[in-house]
Amino acid sequence: MTTPTAVALEDAKVAFHLRDGRVYTAVEKAHLTVAQGEFVAIVGPTGCGKSTLLNVAAGLLKPAAGSVRIFDQPLAGLNRDAGYLFQSDALFPWKTALDNVAIGLEIKGTPRSEALPRAQQWLTSVGLGAFAGRYPHMLSGGQRKRVALAQVLIRDPKILLMDEPFGPLDAQTRQVMGNLLLDLWNADRKAVLFVTHDLEEAIALADRVVIMSAGPSSRIIGDWRVRLPRPRDIFEVRLDKEFHSLHREIWGVLKDEVMKGYMQSTQAAEAV
Repeated sequence: MTTPTAVALEDAKVAFHLRDGRVYTAVEKAHLTVAQGEFVAIVGPTGCGKSTLLNVAAGLLKPAAGSVRIFDQPLAGLNRDAGYLFQSDALFPWKTALDNVAIGLEIKGTPRSEALPRAQQWLTSVGLGAFAGRYPHMLSGGQRKRVALAQVLIRDPKILLMDEPFGPLDAQTRQVMGNLLLDLWNADRKAVLFVTHDLEEAIALADRVVIMSAGPSSRIIGDWRVRLPRPRDIFEVRLDKEFHSLHREIWGVLKDEVMKGYMQSTQAAEAV
């Protein structure tokens, strides 16, 4: 019996209708699969459509062409099997850390008497058991990310969609969060689709690194398997010779697309 593919995009095209009547094609002919239990990172220049593909997998955007399948079934509407962790905080400022995590269950109808103890367990799992009564403004950026991660994971999604989740954090905190994510992921090996600008972060975390070209009409132009052993330590894996070899290989392709994206954005700014 074959294991179903968690996410499968087949020749997906995403286009937007502009106010002047033109059609802007953000992504075209995107073919991407994420196996059950696989961690896949997407890297590419700014504005290349990385988050667009994530939104297609989430069911927030419907492709103009091609297909989206979740666990081998066509996706119609929102992807109910997925949990989405955004770059910006999505915490309610008037709720405590405990209540922010518990709401992930309460919106599904779980009684509060059951949701609160489970939320406390998840806060403990992300190292914030003693911070349950604090409000978001009382927490550091890294602590808020931990609360947001617990808020998503408490629902036990089969797929994690992560859009630059550690982007706003400083370098040291990003590495700490990376190790925490890997520890939690190793516990049950959910399918993960992780968008990042940071190639080092992508290699350190993922089983595969997918590269997108500069837009418009961005395409997937590379797919590398990361053969570094697991479990991994983010602090240590970057010292591995295989890590540096793979980084050089991927950057050799990615740097040209980064420069294309930079030149396009510069020309667009000058034209305004």
